[in-house]
Amino acid sequence: MVVRRRRKSRKLRGRTRTMGWGRIGQHRRSGARGGFGRAGMHKHFWTWVTAKSPGYFGKYGFHLPPEDRVEIKEINVGELDELARKLNTNVIDLAAMGYNKLLGFGKVKGSYTVIVAFASKKAIQKVKAAGGKVVTPDGEELEVEAAS
Repeated sequence: MVVRRRRKSRKLRGRTRTMGWGRIGQHRRSGARGGFGRAGMHKHFWTWVTAKSPGYFGKYGFHLPPEDRVEIKEINVGELDELARKLNTNVIDLAAMGYNKLLGFGKVKGSYTVIVAFASKKAIQKVKAAGGKVVTPDGEELEVEAAS
C-alpha cells in the first residue's frame, strides 16, 4: 500500500502571496480562465463551441413581423351544443365571443349557424353533417376544399 503523502493544502501553509502559482498575478483575475463570460468563443474557445454548443453562431429561419402574427383562440365543435343551450339560439357568433377558430373534436347534435373566422376541415364536416353551416364574419360560407 502506498504511503499517504501530505495534501497540497497542508504543504501550502505558511506560504505567501502566490501560493505556488509563480509570479504575482499569474493566477489572478479573468486572464487565468481565458476571459470573462463568453469571451474567446470565436478564438481560443472555438473547440469548446464546436463540441458543446455547435449552434451558437449563425442564423436560421425567419422572424414573422409582430403585425402579421395572429393569436388563435380556438373552441371545439363538442362545445357548440352547450353554447347554443346557454344562448338559447341556433346562431352562434363565436367571433363576438372572442374565438377565431373552430376545431373538430367532439360531436354536434343540433343544426347551428356558426360565425367564426377560421375552421378546420373536420369541424366544417361535422357541423354540415348535423344540418348546420359555418360562416365567416364577412358572411362567406366556409366549404371543405375537395382534394385535388
